Amino acid sequence: MRDEPLVVIPTYNEVENIELIVGAVRRHGFAVLVVDDASPDGTGDAADRLAAADPDKVAVLHRSTKDGLGPAYVAGFDWGMARGATVLCEMDADFSHDPDALPDLIGAVESGADLAIGSRYVTKGGVDNWPLHRRALSRFGNRYAGFMLGTSIKDMTAGFRAFSAAAVEALEPDSCNAAGYGFQVEMAWRASLAGLAVTEVPIIFRDRERGESKMNTRIALEAMLLVTKWGLSRLIGRLPWTPHADRSPTSR
Repeated sequence: MRDEPLVVIPTYNEVENIELIVGAVRRHGFAVLVVDDASPDGTGDAADRLAAADPDKVAVLHRSTKDGLGPAYVAGFDWGMARGATVLCEMDADFSHDPDALPDLIGAVESGADLAIGSRYVTKGGVDNWPLHRRALSRFGNRYAGFMLGTSIKDMTAGFRAFSAAAVEALEPDSCNAAGYGFQVEMAWRASLAGLAVTEVPIIFRDRERGESKMNTRIALEAMLLVTKWGLSRLIGRLPWTPHADRSPTSR
């Protein structure tokens, strides 16, 4: 898995999806790291079987506790960086993110972007099979985050992304404050603060068909409260994180 892109897939109780999603990613030729948070439904064991069958391209990182999406991605990024991954992708296990969009995301980074976001809110992007109230809430949340944090990124909450290895190092994800879905907002904001080259690649987001969603009201409120806190900090000039010039991808 050295010197190639790596798709990081965090899992918790995704036994219905794991074999299908890993197979779909592998059909595009990309290496996969499953980061499993001690799923009681056997997801980790299923992932181990996939890795045993394809040891050069599939690996599993077992974590002992379920402590949030952010820490799971941090662990996956650390694993990939230690093994020389050139591009690190974030992707859900439930097919809400279409694996067929991976070549476009990874290709955008390989063509010069520091961060490529699979965006629902750019031309040709969108959401399928969501009720109107959920669409409205998502749009409001993204516009609120963009306004409060002073960024032009249209899909701050998107979880389908590709980072260059240099961008991951510069953004210091292990120091992020958010553990839940606010991690996505925080990383996008850090990229904006650091002046990184961010591109939004249109995707169609589809709700899961198998298994249960991990999103709940508490997670959504955590993200909203953090955005408000960060926005107020920005307005008074006390940013919770500032980029290090010597670690910027453009300084290499």
